[in-house]
Amino acid sequence: MIRFEQVKKVLGAKTVLDRISFEIERGETLVIVGFSGAGKSVTLRHVVRLLTPDTGKIWVGDDCVSEASGRALERIRSRVGYLFQSGALMQWLTVADNVGLPLREKGEMSEKEVDRRVEKTLDRVNLTDAMDKFPADISGGMCKRAALARAIVTEPEIILYDEPTSGLDPVTSRTIDSLIEGLRRELGVTSVVVTHDLHSALAVGSRIAMLYDGKIVELAVPNVFVHSENDQVQKFLAAQHIDRDKLWGAFERNKSV
Repeated sequence: MIRFEQVKKVLGAKTVLDRISFEIERGETLVIVGFSGAGKSVTLRHVVRLLTPDTGKIWVGDDCVSEASGRALERIRSRVGYLFQSGALMQWLTVADNVGLPLREKGEMSEKEVDRRVEKTLDRVNLTDAMDKFPADISGGMCKRAALARAIVTEPEIILYDEPTSGLDPVTSRTIDSLIEGLRRELGVTSVVVTHDLHSALAVGSRIAMLYDGKIVELAVPNVFVHSENDQVQKFLAAQHIDRDKLWGAFERNKSV
């Protein structure tokens, strides 16, 4: 579904991505983790060509997005929903109008159809009660859910999440995790999640990739990832108080409940 082939990106004097290659299957959730500055968000932006690789190619299905432009790029981007780290809601628009913005920009639906789709999407993220409120009048978690609704209102094949739980309390973070997993399960979307929150990564990821020093140092399903022998993976686990032999077993039991 999404394929990176020997992608290299240099920003300033730093090689952020050093000829990385990986593939994401249709319907799976790949989570990209790593320390601050590892290139997680840079990787995500390449999927919709907000950044272009210095060398290498990126494919979305049969389309080479790294070489696309004009209408071809618009067509690829129309298949993708993007949840930005900040949420990027328009402060002067209500929640409902923020969510309906992508549909109105396309101009393919009547106002009545837009309203129905917006209400249906807000219901999916449990936010119908806030549809007439402005972003400044709702909590950070609600803003994140509103931004998620806007990302999925066009019913995309692919959803990109940039730090979806950043700045949220643990309870709200787990609510966002449940929404991400529910969208994958119910709609069959392909997802790429960038996060520093390893608890979130273990909850939603079909596979987890860790970026370090411009390279992917581990790419594995969650139960294999936490048992990785890679030193950087183990440092990352330890920094978030995840013990591969003790806490992971408890996590698996809780996840199965």
